[in-house]
Amino acid sequence: MRIKEPRQTTGNPSLQRQSLRGFVQSLDESGELMRVCDPVSTQYEISAYLAQLPDGPALRFETISGHALPAVGNLLNSLPRIARGIGAMPQTLQQRIVDAIGSGLAPVRVANGPCQQTVIDRPDLQRELPAPLFFPRETGAYITAGVIFARDRASGRGNVSFARVKLLDGNRGMIGIAPNHHLAVMAEAARKRGEKLEIAVAIGNHPAVLIAAALYLRLGDDELEVAGALLGEPVQTVACRTIDLDVPAQCEIVLEGVLDVGSRHDEQLVSEYHGMYEPYGDGPVAEFHCMTRRDDAFFQVIQPGYYPEHTLIGGVAIAAGLARMLRAAAIPVREVAVGHGGCGRLNAVVSIAAHRAGEARKVMFAIWGNVNLVKNVTVVDDDIDPWDSAQVEWAVATRMRPDRDLLIAPGARTDRSEPIKQDGVATKMGVDATRKASDRQDWHRAVPPAEVMERVRARLHADGRLDAGRSERRP
Repeated sequence: MRIKEPRQTTGNPSLQRQSLRGFVQSLDESGELMRVCDPVSTQYEISAYLAQLPDGPALRFETISGHALPAVGNLLNSLPRIARGIGAMPQTLQQRIVDAIGSGLAPVRVANGPCQQTVIDRPDLQRELPAPLFFPRETGAYITAGVIFARDRASGRGNVSFARVKLLDGNRGMIGIAPNHHLAVMAEAARKRGEKLEIAVAIGNHPAVLIAAALYLRLGDDELEVAGALLGEPVQTVACRTIDLDVPAQCEIVLEGVLDVGSRHDEQLVSEYHGMYEPYGDGPVAEFHCMTRRDDAFFQVIQPGYYPEHTLIGGVAIAAGLARMLRAAAIPVREVAVGHGGCGRLNAVVSIAAHRAGEARKVMFAIWGNVNLVKNVTVVDDDIDPWDSAQVEWAVATRMRPDRDLLIAPGARTDRSEPIKQDGVATKMGVDATRKASDRQDWHRAVPPAEVMERVRARLHADGRLDAGRSERRP
């Protein structure tokens, strides 16, 4: 086996604040972590626990039958949790991500990292990892919280992204990626050069790395730089032992291997964010010749399908990217929401400030042109919290005239995961739920004075009678 020596040594490799376990510990200290001490099986039981408590406490499975490692899940299953994970408030979360995209901090390599305390050659993945079998129509166990690192050897461009890994026999796993996924593009380019693409799958990452990996950036943009900006300091990385890639030093587990698009596995059915199964056919297979981990590593699980941790990690990242794009187009955006109700992919709600006629439709076309997945776009005024479905529904009920404010766009391009696509296209809908001066003269809301509301809100927070994470934009 080829052992790589570090090319650079700097920094502090024991930086606890860059680890997922620091976040888990904070949840434990605040009473938001439930420990499951009875033995559980990877055969649907872990999935059942996570499915029963989708909005509830984080879970730590202490004893998993047939496995040495414990597991954690339900960590980032709400906006307040995601915000807390990167040191923000729910009201400032989106702007933190937008700012981080534009002001990244390059990662810094350190000599050693806890993710390499234990080294296993040619790992038997099904024996080493307590990866769950989630749903009855799926045909195998999956790694669902794996962040995949890759770099194109010819251009030097890197990529950090999410992809599911289906465990096959021995040290092999199928990587679930669409043909237009940046990882797939890089793997195909490697194949044309007669190469296999080196990849590393990092499991158990800090929330900043997880959110950055879910962003829709340009090919070659470094998601780890965004993660560094979210952390407020460069991500510390270590060189992989057998391939020419770096991974976060403070993650829990790393798989090192090569992805071969010429080797395929028929996945059959797999669960998707919309809560049903999709028949994607075959996918490329990776062979992992080395696994490293912390001595006391735990395995992170993100419940797939229509569950809030899965939908919101993607939705929060997509929404921030859309907000940044719309502002670059000179649209007065207050905030964008891509929430759980719309599967974290299919529905976007955009809150805009004072605007001119036609601005709402400009928003719709800009979003459809930027993210194929988004199907329905609702535009509201800036007094509406786009993440609050009740407020959005109220705006649609009181400010939208169907004969004037609905836009139907048939035959629009979509993604392979769209649940009711036909021949790669779907009909998309835009809803303009903004105020129109021609509709009525008086748009004032009947609510108590703002200063009194704020004074009483502060008292209720102090008494513990009002959730501090509740939107402060609620009238």
